[in-house]
Order: sequence, then C-alpha cells, then structure tokens
Amino acid sequence: MAKVLVAYASLTGNTEEIAELIVEGIREAGGEAVLKSVTDCNAEEMKDYAAVLLGAYTWGDGELPDEFLDFYEEMDELDLSSCKAAAFGSGDTGYQIYCGAVDEIEKKLKERGAEIVQASLKIEYGPNAAEKEDCRNFGRQFIGACAAVS
Repeated sequence: MAKVLVAYASLTGNTEEIAELIVEGIREAGGEAVLKSVTDCNAEEMKDYAAVLLGAYTWGDGELPDEFLDFYEEMDELDLSSCKAAAFGSGDTGYQIYCGAVDEIEKKLKERGAEIVQASLKIEYGPNAAEKEDCRNFGRQFIGACAAVS
C-alpha cells in the first residue's frame, strides 16, 4: 500500500486536528502516512509519495493562509501526474466563501496533473464528535480510493 503524505497549515489547531484524525483513519485502514506541517516540508517532497492529502484553513475572504503560500507556489514546478490526491481543511460559514483555501488547493493539484480520487473534506472550525469520525473515514476512504485506482 502506498505511503501518503498529509501536509497541512493550521493556525488555531483545527486543521491540525483534522489532519491527525485523517492519519488515524489511514493507519486504521492499513495505510502508512507521514504527517507534516507545510512549514516543515516543501512541495518537492510530494514527489516521494504515491499519494498526498493537503489541508489548510481558509483565511480572509476565501484565501490560502500565508504559511501555505510558499508550498503552493513551489507546486508550480511539479509534475504530479502519477500522484493520487485530495484536499481538506477548516473554514467559517460566516464568510462569503466557505473553505475557499481547500478549493484552491484542489484546483492546484488538478493543474499539476494529480488525480483527485475523492471529494474534499471541509469542516467548520474544529471537528465535533461526529465530524471526528468523518475525518477518520476520509482517511480510510482515501486509502481505499488509492488502492482502487492503482
């Protein structure tokens, strides 16, 4: 089974918690996952993995957070055509664009040739009890989707 990079940006800890729960799901399904903050890695590392999950909180009016910008721009140099991928993150429905950063990440993954194997996961603020299981299921389903398309 492919090793998965789960890279995220988190300010308040909400997106970090989502990422940790996704990794739990991946591991429960028998997958191997490496969890990193985008400030502790670079986009070039994505080439070392068959599958990636990228997550961020949404800032301002649907924008990527500042700490994700370097990683995002580095992705422009990559060919991700052999990569399975999906996006996740947290947001606030009080803003006009809900989880816009998640949409931007998915768009960039597609532009670089990655195969999006499942719909994005969007959580308002931090996950409640039911959403925590949704996050784990997201990880389980991602591993299953990667295996199915391999």
